[in-house]
Amino acid sequence: LARQVTRSARQFVARRPRMLQMKAEVGDLAALLRDAPPFAIAISGGVDSMTLALIANEIRDDVLLVHAVSPAVPARARRRLHDYAERLNWRLEEIEAGEFEDGEYVANPYNRCYFCKRDLYGSIRSRTDRVIFSGTNVDDMGDFRPGLLAARERSVRHPFVEASMTKQSVRDLASLLGAYSIAELPASPCLSSRIETGIAIDPVTLTAVDKIEQWIADTFDAHTLRCRVRKDRICIELDPELLASIAQGQKQQIEATVVAELGADWEGRVLLEPYRMGSAFLPDGQPA
Repeated sequence: LARQVTRSARQFVARRPRMLQMKAEVGDLAALLRDAPPFAIAISGGVDSMTLALIANEIRDDVLLVHAVSPAVPARARRRLHDYAERLNWRLEEIEAGEFEDGEYVANPYNRCYFCKRDLYGSIRSRTDRVIFSGTNVDDMGDFRPGLLAARERSVRHPFVEASMTKQSVRDLASLLGAYSIAELPASPCLSSRIETGIAIDPVTLTAVDKIEQWIADTFDAHTLRCRVRKDRICIELDPELLASIAQGQKQQIEATVVAELGADWEGRVLLEPYRMGSAFLPDGQPA
């Protein structure tokens, strides 16, 4: 707890000058949201879509939030969304996007995210004729994100991109809105991103991975972590500072937890490594 409080204080002080500037920068976003036709926000429970929902609901009273119920969504993200929706009286609808009935998604190719977003936005469009908004920010546009192609095909708009807001801008906005717990959320892409490219996506495995990550986060106050399922091993990726502090007995405890959730076949094949963004992604072709 002491480590978490210290980290939060340090981050708040570091962002303070930037937060003061943000008051002049959110005008474009506010105007966009105010003047937009009726819209639905695809909301996952992560920092970007939650922040978009926060400011949109401050500005308008007709906002529709649509959340896909899926084994690929971390349980904590779903609980977080439900908590905010209940406390703030948000209009929230849950849908089944159907990605696990999509063989192209389940096969987990290098462009799996395209099929995920295609199914998600298609399901939202079948429910409403509103404009669909996503929480994509400017920094996302520089990454390999096949889901952006699916967004273009469905005419999905990205308000943070239109307002030239980066990931840090989004975090600063959450702080300005008083949602400090949202502002400090670590990046947490869908659980399918933990599965190495080419290994079929299995809901049971995703649930186990989510439980492992939650246990490690609670036990070691891990801010950044991933449980990666590879063809020959399970890799628990942690930030280097935390990784260096873990004793041998704790490593054995982590392995025992992984084996208990994922099965005895992984015994002796659980490794602890430094966190690397997207390390389970193995491109098997040219980006679309």
